[in-house]
Amino acid sequence: MINFLHTYLPDPIMLDFGLIEIHWYGFFIVLGGLLGTLALYYLVEKYKLDKKYLSDLIFYFIISALVGARLYYVIYAWEFYRTNLGEVFMVWHGGLAIHGAIIGGLVALYFFIRKNKQNFWLWSDIIVVGLLIGQIFGRWGNYFNQEIFGRPTDLSWGIPISLINRPIGFTDFNYFHPTFLYEIIGNIFILSILIFCHWLSLKGKIRLPHGLVVAIYLFTYSCLRFGLEFLRLDFSPTVLSIRWAQIFSILLIFIAVFIAFKHLKQKK
Repeated sequence: MINFLHTYLPDPIMLDFGLIEIHWYGFFIVLGGLLGTLALYYLVEKYKLDKKYLSDLIFYFIISALVGARLYYVIYAWEFYRTNLGEVFMVWHGGLAIHGAIIGGLVALYFFIRKNKQNFWLWSDIIVVGLLIGQIFGRWGNYFNQEIFGRPTDLSWGIPISLINRPIGFTDFNYFHPTFLYEIIGNIFILSILIFCHWLSLKGKIRLPHGLVVAIYLFTYSCLRFGLEFLRLDFSPTVLSIRWAQIFSILLIFIAVFIAFKHLKQKK
């Protein structure tokens, strides 16, 4: 696997039918969405919740998350998009920000749950499992698009990047940190924690308060993302030399801690 990544130069196009091209990015987004949806149906069944709500919720959540992810990214990289407005709608070229997806998805979840008078925190705990599965597969799309890679490295698992995709000032380097892979590995670890928490609740081993799983997700992923930002080379607005994603991650960490303490205190 490591040798493959070190020697293989990915092509963003999965299948080319002439007028129609299927991109790896879109393929992995769809695959992650499907597998995430299956996981959600499984958890909803185990928690004995009404599946009719899930079908509608998934539709609104995915649409809102995608819009939020794209809008966040366009604002994030406005220096590029203000002179390339046509690119705003070319999602297959990449450019979906997970922080935007979290905001958009949670907004949809809040209004949907409020309308149907369901338990917001329980549904949040369930939804983040599907969201994280989508993230794991979505990062493979970044790999094939040759984006979101890290600084140059001589390590054996460094990935080759085409000259056209190398940032200014790094054109003489051939291999770069596969930050997409680091995030995938980290997300798999986080997913295992979330699944374990759900298992504890469903088996009655420990009755965890609703909202704790989403707090764990926000905290652990934000810590992971904060650290990886030190390696990434893609453009980012900064405040006092701190990358925007790191600032947002810090905000989410505080929110996660607040949610966790609030619900743990209520349980007592």
